Amino acid sequence: MSLSPVPPPVNGPVGPLERGLAVLRELTRLAAHEGRTTVRPGDLVRGTGLARSVVDRVVGTLEQLGYVTLDGRDIGLSVRLMELGNAYLAASGLPAALGPFAQRLADGLDESVSVAVPDGDGVRFVVQMTRRRTMSLAFRIGDLLPAERCSPGALFAAEWSGSGWAAWRARRAEDPLDTSFPAIPPRHRPASDGDFEAHVKEAARDGWAADDQLIEPGLVAVSVPVRDASGRIACAVNVVSHTSRHDVDSLRAAVLGPLGAEVPAMEAALAARRPRPAAERVWGTPGGAPTALGEDSARMAKRELGAGFLQSLARGLAVLRALGGVEGAGQGETATAGGGRGGGMTLSAVAEATGLARATARRSLLTLVELGYVEADGRAFRPLPRVLELGYAPLAELGFTDIAQPHMRELVRTVHESASLAVLDGGDIRYIARVPTVRIMSVNITIGTRFPAYATSMGRVLLAGLDADARAAHLAGVRPRALTRHTVTDVPELVRVVERAAAEGHALVDQELEEGLRSLAVPVRDARGRVVAALNVATHAGRGTAESARRELLPALRATAARIEADLATASAHHALGAGERVGA
Repeated sequence: MSLSPVPPPVNGPVGPLERGLAVLRELTRLAAHEGRTTVRPGDLVRGTGLARSVVDRVVGTLEQLGYVTLDGRDIGLSVRLMELGNAYLAASGLPAALGPFAQRLADGLDESVSVAVPDGDGVRFVVQMTRRRTMSLAFRIGDLLPAERCSPGALFAAEWSGSGWAAWRARRAEDPLDTSFPAIPPRHRPASDGDFEAHVKEAARDGWAADDQLIEPGLVAVSVPVRDASGRIACAVNVVSHTSRHDVDSLRAAVLGPLGAEVPAMEAALAARRPRPAAERVWGTPGGAPTALGEDSARMAKRELGAGFLQSLARGLAVLRALGGVEGAGQGETATAGGGRGGGMTLSAVAEATGLARATARRSLLTLVELGYVEADGRAFRPLPRVLELGYAPLAELGFTDIAQPHMRELVRTVHESASLAVLDGGDIRYIARVPTVRIMSVNITIGTRFPAYATSMGRVLLAGLDADARAAHLAGVRPRALTRHTVTDVPELVRVVERAAAEGHALVDQELEEGLRSLAVPVRDARGRVVAALNVATHAGRGTAESARRELLPALRATAARIEADLATASAHHALGAGERVGA
């Protein structure tokens, strides 16, 4: 289904959950349709039909949960919101099972390859391996397409029941130009239903489907089904090209053989998906850094904010996240799912993962089932692809610097000094993001600026993050020269300075790059613990001593780096970062 209007209200204490999801959908719609990074409360009032007081309470709760950002009256989607979509992707097991096959196919065919799943009468993308070209078209993970406008849709529709076809016809009658699908250009005129019905019959007969410029002129694609243990289509693997490289016949000739050769192994990989044990409660991570308000914290927020904090909304979203935390049962129970799909979670397992009472967890689960975000199969509950409509697609295209800059702006507001982000580029550092502060005397550096790594705090942090062999090789090739009278030019001393930065987890450089310039830097790590960038604060040496700068700035720097790292882990949990500057670029 497409992004939909607000469903009928849910009665009882879980009504706030329904209203919170409506606000998140509208935020996503505005971001996806209009490319708006922030909206005002009035936009959400008009889009959802909710009262302003209700919108304010929902937004305040979502901000406390970390799912939206507030900057004055401007409301934006937060990277942390991707936790909800990640719950579906983790529970489905599709990115983990089929991502390596999609990557191998993309490399071998030199074309973009995606994996799509059925979502009502639409098609939603869950894996994307894109070839980077001047002319390329790729969909984001979470994007929704109408079934009749893409080749996977014909495969999925071959298994529709009568009610499925009825829902499709109703949607077509309501939106004949596909204006509710922001991922594709709208039609100029309605298409015949019979064309798609004939396409579905061909796909059922042939065992594959083609898209000959159905989405837009110039785009062609070929898809094959991947079936689960019961023989039903679990997903489709889709190869996309452009008519400058292939017509639909030449693309079919080029890709059907390699696709067909991989399908048995893909189906075996799906069948081999194993339940995962519960690693931790959904409220936090093993390292203790919260990824959402905990139940105790939620109660405290409720006491502090009173009616402004919607505890039912917080609990319902925690339940949705929990469904991606484990597969299988909890507390000695067995969750058996039909159709060969992932095992899902029992009510007891959800209650245990969230710390909620069974009755509370049950109310949230039933609301999520009613709204189409979760399915119940016997005693098991599983998240559905529709969860990805909650901000995932616009957030999935964010790059490294897009993710880091909001945290850098907050750092600058806190310490009142300029902040920068840099990566190692040969023997230099290269600035990839910067947030200046407003002072009469300030540090003036632009994105793309390069400095020798040996003479900068960020360079020393980045060198300290290399493995021992790479660090030794780099320092062995350095021929440092004095940039100021303070620059360390003795190589053995420089080695000791970098080793100290590795041991202490930060580096301070005092007037070695330029007289009067002092800089303090910390590493930024990816989800695997690799140092991929350095974050610094630069100040004038006349504003205090080096030790006072360390004492006053280092805690804020480390806290900011930790928040960036948490968002990087969330954003890259199931796919590479988006089109912006990439980690380690």
